[in-house]
Amino acid sequence: MKQDRINELKKKLWGVADDLRANSGLKASAYSTPVLGLIFLKFADSKFEQYREEIEEEYDALKGGRREKKIEEIAIEKCGFYLPDHSRYEYLLNLSEEEDIANKIKSAMEGIEKYSPEFVGVLPKDSYHDLSSDDNNKILNRLLRNFHDIPTDVENDIFGEVYEYFLGEFALAEGQGGGEFYTPRSVVRYMVEVLQPSEGKVLDPACGSGGMFVQTAHYANEHKQKNGGTPLNLRAYGVERTGETVKLAKMNLFLNNIRGEITEANSYYADPYDSFGNFDYVLANPPFNVDNVELDLVKDQKRFNTYGVPQTKGKKPTVPNANYLWINQFATALNKTGRAGLVMANSASDAGHSEKEIRKSLIEDGVISQMVSLPSNMFSTVTLPATLWFFDKQQKKKDEILFIDTRNTFTQVNRTFREFSDEQIKNLSIITRLYEGDSASFYELIKEYEDSRDRAEAGEEKEYFQKQIDWLLERFPNGKYQDVIGLCKVANLEGEDGIIDQDYSLNPGRYVGVVIEDDGMTAEEFKANLAGLNDEFKLLNDEAKVIEKKIERNLDSLVIEYE
Repeated sequence: MKQDRINELKKKLWGVADDLRANSGLKASAYSTPVLGLIFLKFADSKFEQYREEIEEEYDALKGGRREKKIEEIAIEKCGFYLPDHSRYEYLLNLSEEEDIANKIKSAMEGIEKYSPEFVGVLPKDSYHDLSSDDNNKILNRLLRNFHDIPTDVENDIFGEVYEYFLGEFALAEGQGGGEFYTPRSVVRYMVEVLQPSEGKVLDPACGSGGMFVQTAHYANEHKQKNGGTPLNLRAYGVERTGETVKLAKMNLFLNNIRGEITEANSYYADPYDSFGNFDYVLANPPFNVDNVELDLVKDQKRFNTYGVPQTKGKKPTVPNANYLWINQFATALNKTGRAGLVMANSASDAGHSEKEIRKSLIEDGVISQMVSLPSNMFSTVTLPATLWFFDKQQKKKDEILFIDTRNTFTQVNRTFREFSDEQIKNLSIITRLYEGDSASFYELIKEYEDSRDRAEAGEEKEYFQKQIDWLLERFPNGKYQDVIGLCKVANLEGEDGIIDQDYSLNPGRYVGVVIEDDGMTAEEFKANLAGLNDEFKLLNDEAKVIEKKIERNLDSLVIEYE
């Protein structure tokens, strides 16, 4: 199934599900868990069906002999889990609206848990009773039929895509609360394209619903298979403090065929995977500016104090906020060849006092490879722009940092939110490839756009891909990295306008600069235009004074009238 048809399917499924939510009067937060649970159930049924005939054949062959096995044992060996008849999707789908469908779904989930202990406490069971007291069966019946439309005979990882899509839509619907468990997909994809993950262990100490792991695995598998290899050996290790979100993450990993663990814990005080120097990749979008972290509980941890612990001065020092605890965690969790990407509040790039000293140590250690300013309104939790930090323990150029400013590169989704388009992600990440000396990837991307342009039937589509080609060739005409004002700049540690000269600031805007557009006016025209604006400003000021007097008189008359 082509990607555009998958996208249409996702929108169609969401449209029906959200329409049912609206009619039920439920908030997205109350509706998301049961809906995501049904997607999980449909996927489990589809996967089990692929092995069912093989399972039954082996069961019949061994039946009555010395090597006889229970059918659930064979299923777990071949499929990873067992679905009893009452847990099959078709069974639930054929229930009438007169039956207690909520209880039947609960029983189906319990049937999975009975033979697969790893799912105990993960799958939603009681939430199906909460949809609506009057229309509960009708809503559940329609949802079951809705997700039955997901095709099962395609090569694409369609259930993972649908699940991730629904997570994103629920996050948007929930607003600020939803942002706690979901990082916008386009931001994560850009981070992954920069890091280019392959085999190894991946840590996310603030993993939410596991989106970082999903995009990491998708990228790694896609590029390995493209090069003729087998799927990669990646293992995910996540920490999440909210129990309900842990469940979402565990289902997300299962639906996307990712091996790994998700632990419910507070990453400030617990380090369940002994992270120091232990990971190939770290990706995360941790909470910004968290205060009330207890200094005494973090100051002696090696993962936090290697570059210095952020703390206030005085007789009773405290952690001013946790931003630099997170930054320390990501830098120290990497092994000798490790790479990391994290989302961080803009303020951390210029933070002073103890945070500045930590930043200085990180810079001089040569672990920071790249800093990227993001556009505003990319997240449901904050409207202000954030910054991406990238670490690379084996980077060759330890006395310089690549700065990229993407604040003017985005696609407006609606009045509130923005995202990166697929082409914007490719164009921005190719800057990193060029900086690394990889001109071949640059020309491969140009060729990809040329092929898309030549295949396009509509004139608008041809023009769109030509614009992508022009964007790249105008900025990097020789297929080699160069500084581009307003977009990217390599800053050295030493020298005029270098990082030391900028007081160890990591704000990309300080280095990249701003493009000053040519307005096409001569000096005389500009002077005349400015004089005209000044005259207009004076007239408006005079009018404002007249209106102000009028309001004052009217208020005085009202006061006299009511005395």
